[in-house]
Amino acid sequence: MLLERDDVWSAAAAAAGAARAGNGRWMLLAAAAGLGRTAALDAIVRRETAGGAMRAVHARCAPEEREFPFGLVRQVFPEDDDVPFSAPAGPDEQRVSHRLVTRLARSAAERPVLLAVDDLHHADEQSRRWIGYLARRIAELPVLLVLTECLDQSDPTPPAPDHGMSVALRSLSASAVTRLARVAGLDEEQTATCVEAGAGNPALVQALVADLGEGPLPRSPSAPARSRYRDTITDWLRHRADPRSRHVCVALAVAAEGDTPAAPGLLDRTADLSPHPHPPSARSVRRLGGLMRHPLAREAVLAAAEPDETAALHACLAELLDQSGAPATAVADRLLHLDRPTGGWMARALAEAAEEAASAGRVAEATAYLRHALSGPLDADRRATLSLRLGALELPHSATAGIRRLSTGLELHTDVRERAAAAHALSAALVAGRRTDIALRVLHQAGRGADDDELVQVLQTLAALISSHDAVAWRSAVAGLRVLAPTAPATIEPLVCGLITEYEAGAGLCSAAEALRRIRPRLTAPVHPRLRTAWLGSAATLLQWADCLPEARRLADSCLPAPPTPPDLTDAGLQCLHSVRAEATLWAGDFTRVLAENTPLVEASAGHGVRLPHLVAMVATARSEAGQRTAAWEVLAAPGPSGADSSWEWNELSYARALLHAADGDWQAALDEHLACGDGQDARDFVSPVATPWRSGAALALVRLGRPAEARELAEEELRHARTWGTARTIGRALRAHAAAVGGRLALESLTEAVELLRPSPAPVELTEALVDLGRAHIEAGNGRKGRDRLREAHTVAQRLAVAAPDAGDGAPSLSGRLLGMTEEALREGRVRGRTQAGTGCAALTAAERRIIGLAAGGHSNAQISAALHLTRRTVESHLTSAYRKLQVTRRTQLAAVLARDTDGTAPAATTMAVTTPAGAPGRP
Repeated sequence: MLLERDDVWSAAAAAAGAARAGNGRWMLLAAAAGLGRTAALDAIVRRETAGGAMRAVHARCAPEEREFPFGLVRQVFPEDDDVPFSAPAGPDEQRVSHRLVTRLARSAAERPVLLAVDDLHHADEQSRRWIGYLARRIAELPVLLVLTECLDQSDPTPPAPDHGMSVALRSLSASAVTRLARVAGLDEEQTATCVEAGAGNPALVQALVADLGEGPLPRSPSAPARSRYRDTITDWLRHRADPRSRHVCVALAVAAEGDTPAAPGLLDRTADLSPHPHPPSARSVRRLGGLMRHPLAREAVLAAAEPDETAALHACLAELLDQSGAPATAVADRLLHLDRPTGGWMARALAEAAEEAASAGRVAEATAYLRHALSGPLDADRRATLSLRLGALELPHSATAGIRRLSTGLELHTDVRERAAAAHALSAALVAGRRTDIALRVLHQAGRGADDDELVQVLQTLAALISSHDAVAWRSAVAGLRVLAPTAPATIEPLVCGLITEYEAGAGLCSAAEALRRIRPRLTAPVHPRLRTAWLGSAATLLQWADCLPEARRLADSCLPAPPTPPDLTDAGLQCLHSVRAEATLWAGDFTRVLAENTPLVEASAGHGVRLPHLVAMVATARSEAGQRTAAWEVLAAPGPSGADSSWEWNELSYARALLHAADGDWQAALDEHLACGDGQDARDFVSPVATPWRSGAALALVRLGRPAEARELAEEELRHARTWGTARTIGRALRAHAAAVGGRLALESLTEAVELLRPSPAPVELTEALVDLGRAHIEAGNGRKGRDRLREAHTVAQRLAVAAPDAGDGAPSLSGRLLGMTEEALREGRVRGRTQAGTGCAALTAAERRIIGLAAGGHSNAQISAALHLTRRTVESHLTSAYRKLQVTRRTQLAAVLARDTDGTAPAATTMAVTTPAGAPGRP
């Protein structure tokens, strides 16, 4: 491939003309490997010897003969037996050189000679000196001496500047490569590959054009394995390059592999890794380094290299990067190419890289670094520390692997305090794997092995926190905390107080105000470092239950990593804070944030042994609120059955299932799940509706199932417990259920109180639902204007929540879809009733009138209707009078026939008050 070489041909023609005239010249073609030195030399020989104008003498140097004295000269004079085979002394070498030049002159006198010497850089020292000797005397001889030398080896030294010239063979220009590619029929993308991966090297460009003409590179595994491009590079590396050039090329390929930071001088320092005494030229290093950045060239070189060679280079490069202050991940990526790390600095770099990767959410990368670090020699404590960290990262993706790593870390630690920390990490992981009994056993064993009273109390308090996941152990743990509380050290007492308060709040033994009086002063108290997250988790739980949502969220955010850094499930306190953050955000109505912060962990852990029922409940409830009920059900299926595990988290999951059944209109299934939740809470002495208001949900379901007496009993019990706790959310939610159960005037009173309580509270979901029920109740009572005002207010709240949710931009329903749908449906119903109020027929009846005439048509007396609907007899009579007028009847006996005619045999609407689907979210008891 001899494009863009016109200047070379012109220079050669002029030099040959002078030589034929008796004025000899030399010409040095200097070029990097692959730029066509040999092809240019052969072309000059053909051109200038055509027609017998000159006689050609060829010689080609080889690295294998570099140590043979006069090896090159012997090729020029193959029949001269007097050329020595050993290096002569100074005068003797001059005598040999003079004799050989004289012989060449006699031969050239008969016909001008073109002496072509290829790859002079491989010539032996004696032959190089003879070439210089000839070049200095060539002006008087009819000889043209044409030499080639590789720029990759060093900067060439011209033989004799006065009698010849050096010509640098340049890389092919992009336009020349483009012309070649287009002539071969390659498309634009393939042409770009030729330009970039060929780097103007004629041999590589030619190979690429041939390869790409057969299809894209790299080919699929089923395609022919041969690649001319790769073969060209491999052939040069294995057969033509000298060891120094080969090593430099491989070193540069290794340096270009991955995202090595471009530190100043790094490329040159990489080339210095060559074990050979004479470094390559800086120009060659830069050119090869640029070529190795292209993946095709880099892959070809690395495929031809020996594994041990590349591993050694990666180790050297890792050390260079570490010393230059490169990011730890850049260093560690090099160390991964080693079979195992060997130095302490390597383990340190890998551990640092693991933290960098984990902080960026690249967990798989972080675990790979730590596994590699653990494959090398480490002392027991260092191995324990790395095992614990690796276990924490592996846990969400494989409970079995994570717990095994953590167990190893616990076994390796010899220090009592470090073993206590490892026991806490392992116990938290076991809880995440729903193995609370083993978790408690681990902590108790760690406590028995400690001889420090304070450390024993720390472990006892942590065990109490873990015990909250076991209904039986929780009661016993609280009893132990009550004994410990009077004498607990100041740094342990806040968590003791917090856990006792959690129990009493759930058991209905204290109010939200009392809980806040206990917790807030202790937030500034010193806490034992081992208990800090556990204490903040307990405090945040109580703040959330007390509807101090921003404060609870701030505590959680102060400890939890920001996405995409994964949470540490080997810390029971952080587990609690993660739950609080999710639930506080859900209660505030920010469904988008709930999904963004919790879906990654829920999805990552699904099916891998880590079961997080509470977070699953949060995500499912948020999806339901978003109008994505199908997706919500899919999320709820992930944890599987609870089995023997009695953690409070399963009660949350039952409550979430109940909400979804209610949203689907399956009221019996909703009732069953609410009652299952209640059984689980009762087993823990948790009667308060602050976390899972299952009685309210069950009451709403019972109303729908036509069992108002049972509903009223549950609703009244719920309301008593709600008033004990005393927050607007719990009372307002209970009042709404009470209204659904009692109906009539009492319902209006309960709903009015609920709305007045909820308006100033941070409970937008509960407020929206209560406003809808109140609006419908007003309309049913005949006060359409007031009812529609409440419905419009509810719609405004729902819209405000929708505005807070970013638009997905893909046609998906708004994240406040359930609330918006509910309020819009209620508004449509309210407007229809307003228009038909003055008309006639069944369509003109209000809901209250339909319930009353339905009972009247069934043979019930006014007194019976009054008792059933909790209305005064006067109200019943007033509704009947209005209904008679609209139906145009005068007697009770006419009702059944008129209703059958106007509704095509459909019975009047049920007499129970309409209730909207409940919403809410679980909380950690």
